Amino acid sequence: MTGALVTITRMDTDSSATAAAAYFDAWQSHDIERVRPLFHADVEFDGALGSTRGLEDTLAGLKGMFAMTEQVEVIKRWVDGPDVLTWYELRTATAGPLAIVNWTHVDAGLITRIRVTFDPRPLLALSERLTNR
Repeated sequence: MTGALVTITRMDTDSSATAAAAYFDAWQSHDIERVRPLFHADVEFDGALGSTRGLEDTLAGLKGMFAMTEQVEVIKRWVDGPDVLTWYELRTATAGPLAIVNWTHVDAGLITRIRVTFDPRPLLALSERLTNR
């Protein structure tokens, strides 16, 4: 059996961890413009409530999320080379805490992909209640 040896350098891990931490710091500060230099021009975002492709679309989508956020509390972060998993709790004025996992991929110091998973039912139920008023 032949296998490839993958070498993960300390720089890869440090760069990934730094980019992920800076992303969440910007979110906690509600400062979307601090995210711009962290993202690759072709960044991809996929989550339970939508997907975006490219820098401007991703920033536009995140801007709405940043605006509705009251608190983001990072519970735990795991780093494996270019990949970072961040478990956090999100609170809005009307929902939360929501347990969420963010998988960030970093290449050459820039975030190229974000995958987010969580149970969207509390947000969907709120949206339905607001629509039926």
